[in-house]
Amino acid sequence: MKNNLPDNFHWIKLPCQEEDKTLTASEKYQRLVNWASNARGQNPNVFDSLTEWILDDSQWSEEQLAENKHILMDGVIARFSEQNGLLRRHLKALEPSGVVNEAVFRALDRFDDELAGHPHDQHLQKVVSQVFADFSAMLDRGIRELIAGDRTGPASTDSVDIFGYINCLKECDASVQWALFMPSTVERQQRGFKVERFEYKKMPAMRFIGFEGDEYSSVEKRMEKMQILRSLTEYQTELACDVFFMHHYGLWVDVGPWHGIWGRFMKADTPVPEGFLSIDFVPFRSEKAGPPYISQFAYATFSGDKEAMHQNEGFDSDAMYDITRNIMLGQGVNIPYPSKYWTAEVFPEGCDKDSTAYMFSAEL
Repeated sequence: MKNNLPDNFHWIKLPCQEEDKTLTASEKYQRLVNWASNARGQNPNVFDSLTEWILDDSQWSEEQLAENKHILMDGVIARFSEQNGLLRRHLKALEPSGVVNEAVFRALDRFDDELAGHPHDQHLQKVVSQVFADFSAMLDRGIRELIAGDRTGPASTDSVDIFGYINCLKECDASVQWALFMPSTVERQQRGFKVERFEYKKMPAMRFIGFEGDEYSSVEKRMEKMQILRSLTEYQTELACDVFFMHHYGLWVDVGPWHGIWGRFMKADTPVPEGFLSIDFVPFRSEKAGPPYISQFAYATFSGDKEAMHQNEGFDSDAMYDITRNIMLGQGVNIPYPSKYWTAEVFPEGCDKDSTAYMFSAEL
C-alpha cells in the first residue's frame, strides 16, 4: 500500500499549452472546478489511509525510514506544495477575467503554511517542527500519533481522539476544493427558490431561551409556550423571531445526541421563565466544548417555493441547511465544528408557519 499511496490522491492534470489556448477563461476555470469536485470525492479516504499507514507500527523501523520519508515528505507534502503552486499560477492568470472565487487564494495560503511545516494549530507546531528538522523522530509512536491524528471519514465529520497534522492537511485540501466548486454547487442547488439575502452577524452576548420535547410537534402547544417568550418585550434582541435551534452540545455528530429546541434569542442574563431552558452565547470562543456558544453566525434568507427550500432528497440535511453551509465553505468562513457548532431554522412569520431563513454557526 505504502509505495503507491501518494498516487491515490486525485492530482490535477492540465492540458498542454497548445490545447489550453483554445479554451476561454470560463472554460479553463470550469476545468479546475471539475477537478476540485472529483478530488473531494477521492482525497478524504486517501488521507485516512495515510493516517492508518503512519499509525501502523509494522511500517516504521530504522530500515524503512528513508523510504517512508520519501513517501511522506516528497510524495505527499512536496507534491501538494507543487500542485498548489501550479494552481496559484493558473488562477492568477484567470483572475483578471473575473471568474475566480477570491477565497481560493486564502485557502492556498493556509495550505502552503501547513505544508511548509508551520501549522496554525499551536498544539502541533512543536511536533511538526521536530519532524521536519529530523524525520527520525517518526520512530517515536507518540510523535507519529500527533502527526497522523485519527480517521475522520469521507465527510470529515467522524469523531477523533487526536486531531493531528494529517487532519489539518485534509482540511486544507478540502478548503481549496470547496472554494473552487461550491459557488457553482450553490447556484445549481437553488431550484424553485433562491437565496434572497446572505450576511454574517457578530452579536453581543445573548441568551437563547426555549423548550424541547416531542409534545411540541403540536402547533397549539408550541404557540402557547412561545407566547410567553414573545411577552418578554424588554429582553428582545434584533433577532426577534421564533427559532428552532439545533445542536449536539459541542460533540461530534456521530457521538453527541441531536437536540432541537424551540425558542427565541434574548438579551444576555434574561431571567429564564419556569419550564424553559437556556443556552448562553458570547462574542468569543471559550475553551470547553459546547455552551457558551459563539454569538457569530451566517444568516441566510430564502424566497420562493417553500416546499423546495425544505426538501431533503439530494441534500445532506435539507436545502436551506446545505446551501447556507455551502456558501460559507465557498467563502472560506470557519464553521466551528464540532466544539461550537450549532444551526437554527428561523420563522419570521411565527412558528406556526414555515421557516424561510437559516442561521449557521461561524467563527469570523
